[in-house]
Amino acid sequence: MTNDPFRPFETSLDKDAALAVLRDATNGADDGEIFAERSHAETLVFDDNRLRGSSYTASQGFGLRAVAGEVTGYAHSTELTLTSLRRAAETVRLALGNGGRELALPPTGPVTQLYAPVDPAEGIGIAQRIDLLREIDAYARAKDPRVVQVSASMSTSLQEVAILRPEGGLVTDIRPMARLNVAVIVEDNARRESGGAGGGGRIPLVSLIEPAHWKAQVDEALRIALVNLRAEPAPAGVMDIVLGPGWPGILLHEAVGHGLEGDFNRKGHSAFAGLMGQRVAAPGVTVIDDGTIPDRRGSISVDDEGTPPGRNVLIDDGILVGYLQDRQNARLMGVEPTGNGRRESYAHAPMPRMTNTFMLGGDVAPDAMVADLKDGIYAVGFGGGQVDITNGKFVFSCTEAYRVRNGVIQTPIRGATLIGDGATALQQIRAIGNDMALDPGMGTCGKQGQWVPVGVGLPTLMIGGLTVGGSASR
Repeated sequence: MTNDPFRPFETSLDKDAALAVLRDATNGADDGEIFAERSHAETLVFDDNRLRGSSYTASQGFGLRAVAGEVTGYAHSTELTLTSLRRAAETVRLALGNGGRELALPPTGPVTQLYAPVDPAEGIGIAQRIDLLREIDAYARAKDPRVVQVSASMSTSLQEVAILRPEGGLVTDIRPMARLNVAVIVEDNARRESGGAGGGGRIPLVSLIEPAHWKAQVDEALRIALVNLRAEPAPAGVMDIVLGPGWPGILLHEAVGHGLEGDFNRKGHSAFAGLMGQRVAAPGVTVIDDGTIPDRRGSISVDDEGTPPGRNVLIDDGILVGYLQDRQNARLMGVEPTGNGRRESYAHAPMPRMTNTFMLGGDVAPDAMVADLKDGIYAVGFGGGQVDITNGKFVFSCTEAYRVRNGVIQTPIRGATLIGDGATALQQIRAIGNDMALDPGMGTCGKQGQWVPVGVGLPTLMIGGLTVGGSASR
């Protein structure tokens, strides 16, 4: 973090003058704010035994928004000046036209700092970081002679925001982020396979570069690569699946979580639209979005509209009980905001987004679940996937999976894809493990061209009757 604190309404903009412009822009509107931001990010990539790339980006600016009904007027600028603010207000007014509305009540509730408000890279120089990446490379190659390529990356960022609202309220947040990723490629008998591990959160980088931490990441990446090295082609067909805990929650996030965001339901675009109070999942299934977990990648001390986040129950024992809301959609749907109004940067208007989305654990031992699997797949890791938010249909590729027959885990398999839809998969959950875990901190979610950090989580689950795409016969 730079030495000077980010106080845009004290240094760059006079608060009273900015507030007068904002009030004029939101006159006759339902809502609005000025979102000011300063951020910087740095990434180092060490690949194939040398530094492949380094980048540093920095930005600063503001976004001015006014909302009337379903219409949003939004303008932004990189110049934190009163002149730019006035021009933005003129643009916003053109989008809204004349109104006769009254401003909604401001956000309420205390802002609790969920992470240390410091630059995560503070005290760790570039040379020290490069030396560590080189050490990671050497350690991985020394672990196994079959390692032919190592890629390690280290990234840090700091986002400082200040949100000024028409009633005069001003909230600030300082959001650090650090992450360390490792990927290895192994080769044996002319066959190559890969494995990766990584993660982080809103934590200092120093906590990720402790030898015990990064060595465990390298060991895990190598373990996955060696598992895949002996994997056989995945079978194809409809079969029962056991999902491992933690990162496989990305399936829940994509196939179910997006469908529970308020805007999709208000517009009738979600498979869950109109189902409030109805059973949408098997008994025992409880899905929560919680932006209040300290230091987690998806957590926010305050959302990008100035609303404190919450622990929001979306599905309770299989019954749909809530959607994720920003202020605009909450107002249009006649409910309270949930603290999920998020945006990528000052250049974007907020919308309902997930924070840390997970399913609560049950009471079944994971081993018992696998023992009940007669002919299916145990999927531990996931890679890329595609989801149609309107109907929840998904296709996810497995990065680590095993064939199970008569309750016994057999050979690892490669090339497996899971195909289904979120609404049906929720109904077909047959058992919920007692081992709920959050992911290691590596999720980034895209929606309408905006990207924000998120967290996911899942206990071990048994889901019946998913379609598996593969190349081998059963």
